[in-house]
Amino acid sequence: MNSSFFLGITTFMYLFTMALYFYYLFFRNKILGIFIKITTIIGLLAHTTGLAMRWIESYQLGYGHIPLSNMYEALVSLSWCTVLVLIVMERKYKSDILGVFVFPIISIAMAYASLSPSVRDEIEPLIPALQSNWLTYHVITCFLGYAAFAISFGASLAYLIKNRKAKASSEESSGLLPDLNLLDEVIYKANAVGFLLLGIGIITGAVWANYAWGSYWSWDPKETWSLITWFIYATFLHARLTRGWRGNKTAILSIIGFCGVLFTFLGVNYVLSGLHSYA
Repeated sequence: MNSSFFLGITTFMYLFTMALYFYYLFFRNKILGIFIKITTIIGLLAHTTGLAMRWIESYQLGYGHIPLSNMYEALVSLSWCTVLVLIVMERKYKSDILGVFVFPIISIAMAYASLSPSVRDEIEPLIPALQSNWLTYHVITCFLGYAAFAISFGASLAYLIKNRKAKASSEESSGLLPDLNLLDEVIYKANAVGFLLLGIGIITGAVWANYAWGSYWSWDPKETWSLITWFIYATFLHARLTRGWRGNKTAILSIIGFCGVLFTFLGVNYVLSGLHSYA
């Protein structure tokens, strides 16, 4: 058994868990809720094992690096961060339904990553610019920030759906989702955490850039879009704390921010070229 085997099991477990979440959304069975927690933890354990084995395999090949050398490894690592943050958030807010909106993102990311078997089954060496401990500090903080934004995105979708159904006086439908005040709090707290982590990621990236390329900032497309995304969430926090924005306004702004996250992480690699094109 190798890393690909465990990561393949992970993809199956996450797809299965996503299906269970959708079923649980309409049939609030307590036993099913416990079963979802079990499958999520099993999936995360398989995921952790797969990443650890891929890291070990890189050392066995003489490369010795954290699994972040290509898009496949980046997607798998980001998915791991997202599941971890989701578990923490669901436990903190005692809400077992956030995964309905987050697990499709995780499952699609894992499934998409597995579509490139040549990259999946072959561990590549890091290019010289990436051969630094700053890779771990910079990417992990950014990925944890992205994961928090994914949770906020899911909560924002849930908020808009529930609020619309509540206004239509469909108590039976709107009652399927968490309380609006809870969702609003999750949106705010997740974005606040993500904003802080992304800020740290941008700072560590600037320090690393100066070490690797001799300049703290070069207006590379990924750098620029990371900053744009950070400013979107800065706008969110400003509107929330000083203007008193809540509800639909902040939910929509949160969704816009996550679109920025997706373009920063994926779009820049395929649409724009720059120093981060290797990602």
